[in-house]
Amino acid sequence: MVRGGVRVCAPQRPLASSSPSLSSSYGTGSAALTDEEWAFIEPYLPIGGFGPYPQRLRWQFEGVVWRFRTGGQWREMPREFGAWPTVSNRFRQWRDAGVFDALLEGLIAEAGTRGAVDVSLVGVDSTTARAHHDVAGMHLGRGCDHRPGEGRCRGRGEGPAQGGGPDGHDGQNAGNDPGREERRRRRRRHRLRLTAALLGRSRGGQTSKVHLAADRNCRPLAFVLTAGQAADSPQVIPVLTTARAPGPAGRPRTRPDAVAGDKAYSSRGNRAYLRRRHITAVIPEKTDQVAHRTRKGRRGGRPVRHDAGLYQERNTVERLINKLKAWRGIATRYDKTSESYLAGLHLRASMI
Repeated sequence: MVRGGVRVCAPQRPLASSSPSLSSSYGTGSAALTDEEWAFIEPYLPIGGFGPYPQRLRWQFEGVVWRFRTGGQWREMPREFGAWPTVSNRFRQWRDAGVFDALLEGLIAEAGTRGAVDVSLVGVDSTTARAHHDVAGMHLGRGCDHRPGEGRCRGRGEGPAQGGGPDGHDGQNAGNDPGREERRRRRRRHRLRLTAALLGRSRGGQTSKVHLAADRNCRPLAFVLTAGQAADSPQVIPVLTTARAPGPAGRPRTRPDAVAGDKAYSSRGNRAYLRRRHITAVIPEKTDQVAHRTRKGRRGGRPVRHDAGLYQERNTVERLINKLKAWRGIATRYDKTSESYLAGLHLRASMI
């Protein structure tokens, strides 16, 4: 199959009865893949239609793993992985070709053929990743001062005068400042950089939020990346739409039996969506929602109930978050583009 104009080879050989544990070599020892792990990964790496087979491909892939596992800079990469510009360019090629997405899908599909994917209960949650201060410098092309379809922004000082005041502060003579338009342009570009990089402002600084779903075996199923200030509740539908669980036969399952989430996901829209798809909602009701329903009396409707026993098993998605953040490059975002950070998320999920 072709992804991003690059041919991506699907695995041709049948896998063993037990899938390789890609995390066995990355616990506390050196960053070295076993032969069994590399035999599973290698068919997913893109190979050009012309030219010789790239040498040191295995070391370059391990260099990418080293970068996200340690959170170090590309320039600090050990020499045994090769030249850091080569490894960095190879990572971008694999990212654009969808290699890490295909690798995670392949692992889930292989586990599904053995019946190891349990979607009788899917847990949804989110986690915030603090962004390094260098992440805010994402490059934008020229002509990106405005959003698509939006004209020039009008400032407060433009337009009819709203009152008197000192010269330059009443809006009539504000246009005489030669650097005013340049400052406004810089602020617009800064906001556009944060929007394009999916970075948001919070009390802790610039952050990104990862919304994810996990099955009953603590296996990642889907990821959605948003800005740090984005709410959790509106992302339930995109996460569940992305999640797919292949089985031993037939089409992949896209409808779990039950979905467990905390009170942040309690909303009429989410419950109506789950009810429409015949999915059991294991989501407790918020305190203010209970009070509002009680004040309405008989018009408030029936109280919302959930299975407390199933809700206790929601810890699978929380344990998955702890495993993901074991890598420093995932716990703290060092990538300027959201595509690179999301590729690292898929890579880390493949190593669990």
